[in-house]
Amino acid sequence: MYLFSFFIFIFLSNNFALSLQQQNPSNEVMAMLGFKQNSVAADPQGFLNDWRLESITPCSWRGVSCSLHGKVTVLNFTDAGLIGRLHMDDLMVLENLKHLHLSGNLFSGNLFLNKSSHPSCIIETLDLSFNNLSEPISETFFSSCSHLVSLNLSHNSVPGDIPAVLVSDFSKSLKSLDLSHNNLSDDFPMLEFKNCSNLVAINLSNNSLYGTRILRSLTNCQLLENLDVSLNKLEGTIPASLGNLRNLKHLNLAQNTVSGNIPPEMGSTCGTLTALDLSVISYLPSLQILQVPFNNISGFIPVSLTNCTELQVLDLSSNGFDGEIPSGLCSNSSLRRLLLADNFLSGTIPADIGNCKRLETINFARNHLSGPIPSEVWKLPNVHDFVMWGNNFSGEIPKDICSGTRNLEKLALNNNGFSGNILASITNCANLLWLSLSFNRLTGTIPAGLHNLQKLSILQLSYNSFSGNIQTADLGSFKNLIWLDSGSNQFTGHIPSNLAAQKRFDPVFSLSSKGGYMFLRDKGRSDCRLRNSLIYSEGISEAKLQESFESNSCSLITIYGWPNHLIKTSNGTILFMDLSFNHLSGTIPDSIGAMSNLHILDLSHNRLTGNIPDTFQGLKEVCLLNLSYNSLQGRLPGSLGLITFLTDLDVSNNNLTGPIPSTGQLTTFPASRYENNLELCGIPLPPCDHHPETVPISSDVNGKNHSMLRNVDWVWVIAMVGYIFGAAIGVCVGNVMLRGKEEWLLEKKLMIISTFKRTKNS
Repeated sequence: MYLFSFFIFIFLSNNFALSLQQQNPSNEVMAMLGFKQNSVAADPQGFLNDWRLESITPCSWRGVSCSLHGKVTVLNFTDAGLIGRLHMDDLMVLENLKHLHLSGNLFSGNLFLNKSSHPSCIIETLDLSFNNLSEPISETFFSSCSHLVSLNLSHNSVPGDIPAVLVSDFSKSLKSLDLSHNNLSDDFPMLEFKNCSNLVAINLSNNSLYGTRILRSLTNCQLLENLDVSLNKLEGTIPASLGNLRNLKHLNLAQNTVSGNIPPEMGSTCGTLTALDLSVISYLPSLQILQVPFNNISGFIPVSLTNCTELQVLDLSSNGFDGEIPSGLCSNSSLRRLLLADNFLSGTIPADIGNCKRLETINFARNHLSGPIPSEVWKLPNVHDFVMWGNNFSGEIPKDICSGTRNLEKLALNNNGFSGNILASITNCANLLWLSLSFNRLTGTIPAGLHNLQKLSILQLSYNSFSGNIQTADLGSFKNLIWLDSGSNQFTGHIPSNLAAQKRFDPVFSLSSKGGYMFLRDKGRSDCRLRNSLIYSEGISEAKLQESFESNSCSLITIYGWPNHLIKTSNGTILFMDLSFNHLSGTIPDSIGAMSNLHILDLSHNRLTGNIPDTFQGLKEVCLLNLSYNSLQGRLPGSLGLITFLTDLDVSNNNLTGPIPSTGQLTTFPASRYENNLELCGIPLPPCDHHPETVPISSDVNGKNHSMLRNVDWVWVIAMVGYIFGAAIGVCVGNVMLRGKEEWLLEKKLMIISTFKRTKNS
């Protein structure tokens, strides 16, 4: 009887407790509703809609995970779109909270805690990346939450110094620290890393950290595997003490102003290094990635790199390396990317580079390399990008190119000394996107089957000695051509009328490689060997390239970044067409005027006849139009003045007649752009009044002249002369102002074209 009564008592007690629980929300419910009220000003996605006071427990709420005992352990609001100012005190009530993921919102604040201490805080993971934090970091949170394992405040706008609590007073539990992509501006060498015995990864990249030497106290972090301080303002040499980091695998010092030689002490002590960005190496047998972009590292390429049998990426681009390329870099078959561009390397390419059978990218551009390229290198089976421009290479393009592979996409051999013909074997390169052979000594005709390369987007053949009828190349049959540069050769025949007739396009070509592309626009009429050309710029320093221009014939060249993706339309894709300095004849096809995407058209120095097509008013994007040194006749179409971005027009040295139309900016160009024509007249040339009694009254859009013949006395003549003189001064002043406006329009357009969008993963 007593036993039965006891069970009845237990049952009733449990039901009573359950009833109380149903009527009163838990402390965790109240705490999280407090966080919602105090920290979330807007919830446009409705992420927290199910957070209600009537809930017994928050464990069923969106973004909440609980333990088996019904306690909140994880809050995950990643990419929830929440907007507000963080009040962390509300979450400190959650005594079992270990992981707090707030990435991808618009929270502001500074992690300040009102209470001086929260001894119950056991948070291990705090991710506030990609938010709107724009205040200096408060130390109060980190003083209370001493169990942190991972802290990520990257991609915010946090200013000021790095708090001492995050470096000198590290929690021994901390393994990962990411403060990258902020506005931190601390004196990096003055930071004292002390309690970092468990720290594995530090990312401080994309800030404004400064100092004249790399931090030496990092040697206290003996478990450190990843260190990234790239894109800061660090200076000085690389300390040999970094060699004491026995577990270091990834080191990124790129895009600072580090200088000097590679310390030899780095060699025998970094045996575990697998990724190195900048340059600290001599002998690292486990090295897999070595990247050295855009610094001032000098000296020879370390011969001991040949001992790195697991090396997959070697990037020493845009530094001050000199001497020869060491033999033995391909003693293993692991190398996939070999980037040595923009240095001062000399000598020949070692034949054993051909042993790198897995090599996908080889870039030796802009060095002082010479001699023929070894046949073993030409035959690399897996190469996509073969970039050798800007050297002193000689010899011929092999007749069996692409015979063993069809992977080749970019072949950049411009600005060298290659000779011989383009053989038909080039048509075996079925995936070729970019063929650049400009500024060489090549001869012969264009292979008849070249147009079968349907993925070809950039064709650069200028400044060679190619000959033959240009129509036989069937250039209009390309489906994806955006860049046609065949100037300064000996081509004959008529301009193909089907260049604008392309109708089918495959979006196969995107200017989206790591290096990007540069367009070198000639604002004068210089003899620069890179004028008005597009170059493959991976590993090329724009600053160094511009500096080299200042001391030679390229001083008037301006460098623009070309867009990452070129949009194709159904009305012709070509953006650039240069057929100048050839022996082309016949008339200009009317269809050229339908190429609405064309930015630059140069047909100068040929033997073209006939009129300038009225259809040229359809060249809505053109900014440079050069038709000089031909035998064109007739009147200058006034419709040319309706082209908004036209800032450089040259029709000089033809047989044009009649007045220069007054439409648009046509009267603002220098007289040299119109001179040496048969009977062309009007501003900026001398007036069209060839007869003393003839006074030009007006000119319409098509350049048709209307005049009146009057016999007047001297008083009226003097009055009219004074009127015309005053009007001419006004026109000249207006022309100068308009000319400046048009130049500004072009600069603005090219600046917009060269702007790249910053993405979340940047």
